[in-house]
Amino acid sequence: MSATEHVTARDTRQPPQAANASPPNGVVPTVAEITPPAAMTPAEIVAELDKYIIGQNEAKRAVAIALRNRFRRQLLSEDMRDEVTPKNILMMGPTGVGKTEIARRVAKIVDAPFIKVEATKFTEVGYVGRDVESIIRDLVEVSISNLHSMRLEAVKSQAEVAARERLLTYLLEQTDHDRRPRANRRNGALPEKPEPEAESAGAAQRQRRQRKKLLEMLNQDLLEDVTVEIDIEQFFDEYSDDGPYDESSYGDFLDDLSRNASRRRSRRVSVRDARRILTQQEAYRMVDFDAVVDESIRRAEDAAVVFIDEIDKTISRNGEYGADVSGEGVQRDLLPIVEGSVVMTRYGPVKTDHILFIAAGSFHGVKPSDLIPELQGRFPLRVELQSLTETDLLAILKEPRNALTKQYVALLATEGVEIGFTDDGLEEMARLAADVNNRTQDIGARRLATIVERVIEHLSFDATTFRGQTITIDATYVRDKVGDIAADEDLSNFIL
Repeated sequence: MSATEHVTARDTRQPPQAANASPPNGVVPTVAEITPPAAMTPAEIVAELDKYIIGQNEAKRAVAIALRNRFRRQLLSEDMRDEVTPKNILMMGPTGVGKTEIARRVAKIVDAPFIKVEATKFTEVGYVGRDVESIIRDLVEVSISNLHSMRLEAVKSQAEVAARERLLTYLLEQTDHDRRPRANRRNGALPEKPEPEAESAGAAQRQRRQRKKLLEMLNQDLLEDVTVEIDIEQFFDEYSDDGPYDESSYGDFLDDLSRNASRRRSRRVSVRDARRILTQQEAYRMVDFDAVVDESIRRAEDAAVVFIDEIDKTISRNGEYGADVSGEGVQRDLLPIVEGSVVMTRYGPVKTDHILFIAAGSFHGVKPSDLIPELQGRFPLRVELQSLTETDLLAILKEPRNALTKQYVALLATEGVEIGFTDDGLEEMARLAADVNNRTQDIGARRLATIVERVIEHLSFDATTFRGQTITIDATYVRDKVGDIAADEDLSNFIL
């Protein structure tokens, strides 16, 4: 959550303005007033992408410039700002070369709502299947989910304090209930009551001492396993076990919240669980859901990135009909959304004029010019991603922060097994992956996942027997595990 975002209570105050929202009264903001990471330069964006993606500099530069232009648009006057539309991008290249990863990483870098869809999942209006407007509806759900999570995180410390006070009250009530005078077991008579003033003063003093003592024990986590009865809204009782929501059902989450927030029930839980549940409840009370929805729609309209994969699969080959009979219809349905229109969602209308669309496809057997002309014109920037060479595959194994080799080192370390990859071992895996890609179907960096998994399979399966050992994976080790399979063309077709 950026420093300029603040949680707004349900009162007369207005919701905060996002970094990408239009400024009020046409006031033009300065660079300093737009918070990072939205203000990253193209070079900074590319440098950040280089930490995770090898090569494909042309695609990185195109995306970085497109994002920088969105930042520049915020510095324009209101009249000019409305005229500047995003330059959508069409990526072409084989699978596994980084098309999806570039779009996903960029959206994460600039903290923008992002959704990836596959064009083959949609059908023309009139056919059974999803209509293309559901892309925008899902995008809004994602935007609300992300912003709501940030707002909840922002009030977490305050919610923990409020939850502790509530929990302390429940514990005191439970203690007082346990100490209430009971009837004499022999004759059923209650003990004689003290004078009201003395009773009141003594009870208040006793409660202060008890409260102080319970607070100290709570702060020291000495009551974690004690059972306490708390009041829970029925809505939170249903959602508290597995988290409050997921992106696909966020609309149901808000509906349930507004409908069931006032319905309460008692539940006996441990202090540990009570602290978590009450903290969640208090956080929800502190966040203005209406403000979250309004702000999320603005973020979706001005900052969102939609990645449409497999756009080439909507092209009918040589006029043949089959499963893609409505492919051209899908293109025509996509056109108004990409061009700029208003889509009705459960939260209200959403304008798509300034959403950045990135389409991608391998275009194997078809060409971008086979798309309908109108849709071609809405993707003026085209970049071709290159197939990965052996050098690229070696760099992918060594350089990215999330390199496969680093992941396996960390995973096996949890079992007490230390593994190390030598340079010649990495080179051998890159060579085998490039060789199989050349002889069979080129699936890019995904081939590395198959090769590395084959190399590590024995260690992963019997990790407990190797606990405390250090295993060195060199070229000989790699050839011993994968070499024969890679050399046999028939086996490599099926196994690698």
